[in-house]
Amino acid sequence: MATKNQRTAAKANIKKAQQRWQSMTSRQRALAQPEGHQRAKPGTTGEGDYFRIVVRGKDEFTTFRYHDVGEKGHIQRLAGKRSSGSWDTQSWLISKADAHLEGDRLVPDSEDAKKLLATLGSKPRHIKGDVFEAKDRPNVPEKDKPTEAQTRARLANIKKAQQSSLEKNCLASVAHINEQLFW
Repeated sequence: MATKNQRTAAKANIKKAQQRWQSMTSRQRALAQPEGHQRAKPGTTGEGDYFRIVVRGKDEFTTFRYHDVGEKGHIQRLAGKRSSGSWDTQSWLISKADAHLEGDRLVPDSEDAKKLLATLGSKPRHIKGDVFEAKDRPNVPEKDKPTEAQTRARLANIKKAQQSSLEKNCLASVAHINEQLFW
């Protein structure tokens, strides 16, 4: 049987707990419950296969999609779709085979990872676990376009189209000659 002192102490403890409970938000109450502790968010434990470089907040987007960039499983782009329908990069994922940590710095080990880190608008800043934050690549003003890379790509595409057209014409003329020979 409990003594009088134990009963009064228990009542005081109950009142303290009720006061603390009422001052909490619903989220804090949920986390105080043993069931309230859910799984860790991706990348925060440091045990994953990728480093995540966040370039835009996820609250800007409604849906997300991963894209492999280059070789499968090395660098991935997490694209987000806005409510307006436009797509943009939310974050980059670099395989741990392509980069490593030195203190709080992300150091590239592959050529692709080096290119990606060079195109970002700022150096990745370590946040937590495998998560980094950086600014997206700088926006090129319209007066500076087309850039050299855009011009090179455009000329290469034109050459490809011309080559394809020549090949089609050659095949068509060969087929026409064959028809004439066998008729």
